[in-house]
Amino acid sequence: MSLSKNPKLILVAQTLCRELRKNSTKAEDRLWQRLRNRKLLSKKFYRQFPLFYDLLGIETFYIADFYCFENKLVIEIDGGYHANQIDKDALRTEVINLLGIKVIRFKNEEVLKDINKVLQQIEKELTP
Repeated sequence: MSLSKNPKLILVAQTLCRELRKNSTKAEDRLWQRLRNRKLLSKKFYRQFPLFYDLLGIETFYIADFYCFENKLVIEIDGGYHANQIDKDALRTEVINLLGIKVIRFKNEEVLKDINKVLQQIEKELTP
């Protein structure tokens, strides 16, 4: 993961992240309440966090729903529209993996119906 040196790109990323935080889904809110303030295994998570990367000489970014620096773990919560962008999500995951970051995905329904099962799966990723 690179930290951008492009102030315009940083500003765009910050603005988009703020908007996403203001308009988060119920599933994202529910999971955030269980992750924030080091509630899960004392790990620090960031919400709507930009991951900058360079693709073919063009710097851009993805915004991770949740990111844990310490474990280099991204958690994505997928809504219904993700069924229509499977290839796009696969590419996104591949690029993030190339940055040395693991990606795990949950559907909105999984988070809303059984948050404890989701948290158990996250814990497995966070423990050696």
